[in-house]
Amino acid sequence: MTRIITLLNEKNHYLEKFYSLNEVELANFAQGQFDNLEHFYQTRERILDVLKYVDAQIEKAHGEIAQGGTIQESERREVKEALAIKDEYVARIIEQDIQVLSCIEMAKNSIIKELQEVRRGRQAVGGYKSKTFNQRLNEEV
Repeated sequence: MTRIITLLNEKNHYLEKFYSLNEVELANFAQGQFDNLEHFYQTRERILDVLKYVDAQIEKAHGEIAQGGTIQESERREVKEALAIKDEYVARIIEQDIQVLSCIEMAKNSIIKELQEVRRGRQAVGGYKSKTFNQRLNEEV
């Protein structure tokens, strides 16, 4: 059971890293700085890979205990505390992810508006480059 408790604490450690990473990038996104977006997603993916590995190890350790190990009350308490911490981190991370998606969506909408304005500007300029200008120029020549 000690192995499971250690693994749960390790999982919480990586969830804390994930949360901290999100906090830093949320501050950047709020300021419109998306230069680090690719690195941000790559780092998140690496942390998620570690979390998957830890989960697999927890599953393996749980299988070994289920085959006949006894669990003390203090160990149960530690597991419950670790799971409560995990749940808190997961809830916070979900909130952060919603904020991250919102920041990215706002930036995307801003870029779309800019592109539409550029296209309108090109159409307006294109109106001045009409055939009538070329015809007038030919007539003058």
